[in-house]
Amino acid sequence: MIFGRLLRGLTGPNKIGQLKGTVVLTRKDALGPSDWTAAVRNSLSEFRGNGVTCQLISSTLVDPNNGNRGRVGAEASLEQWKTSLPSLATGESQFGVTFDWEVEKLGVPGAVIVKNYHSTEFLLKTIRLDNIPGHGALNFVANSWVYPAAKYRYNRVFFSNDTYLPSQMPAALKPYRDDELRNLRGDDQQGPYEEHDRVYRYDVYNDLGSPDRGNPRPVLGGSAEHPYPRRCRTGRKPTETDPSSESRAPLVELLYVPRDERFGHLKMKDFVRYSVRAIAKATGPALRTYVDTTPGEFDSFRDILSMYKDGLKLPKTSGLEGLPAVEEVGGEYLLKFPIPQIIKGTNPLTQDRDAWRTDEEFAREVLAGVNPMMITRLTEFPPKSTLDPSKYGDQTSTITAAHIEKNLEGLTVQQALDGNRLYILDHHDRFMPFLIDVNSLDNTFVYATRTLFFLRGDGRLTPLAIELSEPHIQGDLTTAKSKVYTPASSSTSVEAWVWQLAKAYVAVNDSGWHQLVSHWLNTHAVMEPFVIATHRQLSVTHPVHKLLHPHYRDTMTINALARQTLINGGGIFERTVFPGEHALAMSSVVYKSWNFTEQALPADLVKRGVAVEDPSSPYKVRLLIEDYPYATDGLAIWDAIEQWVTEYLAIYYPSDDVLQGDAELQAWWKEVREVGHGDLKDKNWWPKMDTVQELTRSCTTIIWIASALHAAVNFGQYSYAGYLPNRPTVSRRRMPERGTKEYKELKSDPELAFIHTVTSQIQTIIGVSLLEVLSKHSSDEVYLGQRKTSEWTSDARALAAFERFRDRLLEIESKVLRENRDPQLKNRNGPAKFPYMLLYPNTSVDGPKGEGLTGKGIPNSISI
Repeated sequence: MIFGRLLRGLTGPNKIGQLKGTVVLTRKDALGPSDWTAAVRNSLSEFRGNGVTCQLISSTLVDPNNGNRGRVGAEASLEQWKTSLPSLATGESQFGVTFDWEVEKLGVPGAVIVKNYHSTEFLLKTIRLDNIPGHGALNFVANSWVYPAAKYRYNRVFFSNDTYLPSQMPAALKPYRDDELRNLRGDDQQGPYEEHDRVYRYDVYNDLGSPDRGNPRPVLGGSAEHPYPRRCRTGRKPTETDPSSESRAPLVELLYVPRDERFGHLKMKDFVRYSVRAIAKATGPALRTYVDTTPGEFDSFRDILSMYKDGLKLPKTSGLEGLPAVEEVGGEYLLKFPIPQIIKGTNPLTQDRDAWRTDEEFAREVLAGVNPMMITRLTEFPPKSTLDPSKYGDQTSTITAAHIEKNLEGLTVQQALDGNRLYILDHHDRFMPFLIDVNSLDNTFVYATRTLFFLRGDGRLTPLAIELSEPHIQGDLTTAKSKVYTPASSSTSVEAWVWQLAKAYVAVNDSGWHQLVSHWLNTHAVMEPFVIATHRQLSVTHPVHKLLHPHYRDTMTINALARQTLINGGGIFERTVFPGEHALAMSSVVYKSWNFTEQALPADLVKRGVAVEDPSSPYKVRLLIEDYPYATDGLAIWDAIEQWVTEYLAIYYPSDDVLQGDAELQAWWKEVREVGHGDLKDKNWWPKMDTVQELTRSCTTIIWIASALHAAVNFGQYSYAGYLPNRPTVSRRRMPERGTKEYKELKSDPELAFIHTVTSQIQTIIGVSLLEVLSKHSSDEVYLGQRKTSEWTSDARALAAFERFRDRLLEIESKVLRENRDPQLKNRNGPAKFPYMLLYPNTSVDGPKGEGLTGKGIPNSISI
């Protein structure tokens, strides 16, 4: 019996002095047939005896000859490395590895060095050690690309999935932790960076224009005139014309972001190669749009609908074949888009393709559309302006009680104000300062709008009046020339079409603000500094890094792509949305008043006056518009996130003193404030990060912005704006006045007049093509309440808290479905007959099943 135990100890799974494990990775040569040469090169290097090796690092035994770092074991090669040519399918490979390691002498490993002696990189997923004496299994979660060892100035070190505050890190591992952060900061590397570099540094937005080609744009960030969040530094050389501007990369070249921040293989291939870049290419002079009776224009709503039903025949033109919605049929190009939900609904039998034109749907989308965070409660009448009167004069609204009192259900204006029944969508002050420049652009005429709504007894909003204002120069003042429009009494009169156009001008304002501020600035741009700071200052073993990291996935890549093709000078945004070349400079002005603490949903609702603080309410605020789908669903999501963050952080921060003594956390928050958002560093609203409560609120806000807020403004874009008449992005001429040829056209052919006023045909085709791409969920989507790797932490307490978070999200899914079926909640579906699902978590669905234009689901991160 004794001999048997000895024999098993020498020859069994973990014989004395050895640890066995498994390594899971994805080889680059398994990602597709285009990489077959990598397989050949790797085969040759394998024959030379090279490959991949791993070395364990002790978490307890230090090496005095190596700066008291954890003792490093001998290199162990992966076993059974496959050298066959790749298959067409993307897949993972698993390999065995055996380490010479005596736990009694060297202790439990806490990290591992991985060296790649192949000629190409691979994606290291996980390393697992089984049956460690006295410990059990040990997991190292990497999810990181490992390049050939010669590419690095240091060893690639991966830590186990244990969680440590800096003060709790085993002394043997602390130097490795500090080294890794120093490597990621890369402050001694100026660039230009290559794809294998793992450098997270900051830069200003100085790469949007092309000064050398006569197309400059202002540098955003680093100045009082143009403050802005920071973006990832690429280190590209400056332009010759303007040393403060960075040279632009060719469209075929990916801008630098650290490789681990890039899209996964399938998403990169489909999105980058075949979608956004194809659209960007098609915006060039080679594209000539479909022409029938009017060159470059649609002639009717039916003409527009043909893009979704039968398809538009397009000329065979260079570059056109790249558009995602274009198919080649019988030698001809056919442009055909999916039917947006706003004209499709969910039931073909009750489908109403004109529902978007109703006042009810117009008002509903203020509460349950793609930009539902703009409406505010009116507290004084008439609405006042906050513009500087020394520059703009008195721009108080010209809407009077006579305009609206007939539609207040018998109330006076004052009674409606006192009863919290009057609300406003106020874009007047937002756009008035820019309209002289904007309206100087070709084929552009935009008003600054104010829209008043009344909260009816049945919970719905109804529009009362729309004020259209344009700038009027009076001496040294830029005053407002305004006109008020009210709903027409007859739906068939020319005045009904005047009212329809008034709503379209409002939609143009709202679309521009949505794309420029609600979407780009308030989610994409403001999040990137948090991504960079987290990698630079918080170790992967830090609890806050583990908490936030899933909410950063793909954000740096999509932002880099945006700088390259969407928000750049002459890019898709400038070509399709009315601010044009002034767009990003306008967003810089808006950023001056950005406030991190007000991004928290409860704070935002209270600030806008649509909710009041109420400790007795479930979410500590009470909505004044009870049937407000974005707010009701959002508060449930916010509360679930906040509970999860509270429970998680309590595990690691039992007191404020522990938080204050966390050097990494304090450095992280200092860098977010003073560098990443450095242009606003002196604002007094920044949390001081002295208490666990401040950290909880801040992390909840970060997760909210990255997940639910972005989902609310992004994934409904095609559903609502894929049919451009519902949410036009440009207006091209003034409201028709009696006695003009435009008014005569409006009277004789109102649809044509409407179409000639809003987004042009080429802008529609390009814009809808983009919205289709941006509104799709990818097949590798990871939704809120999900983790890409189940072994993301070894802490059972954190795993249990996360499971409770997931359960709450599943309950919210049931709640959303239940409320969408409630006939009393009229804003959940509206006349267009499709339910509000943008804040349906989709926690119960894995990536492939949630793929496509679903109009629902909250991904963990800003990944599109």
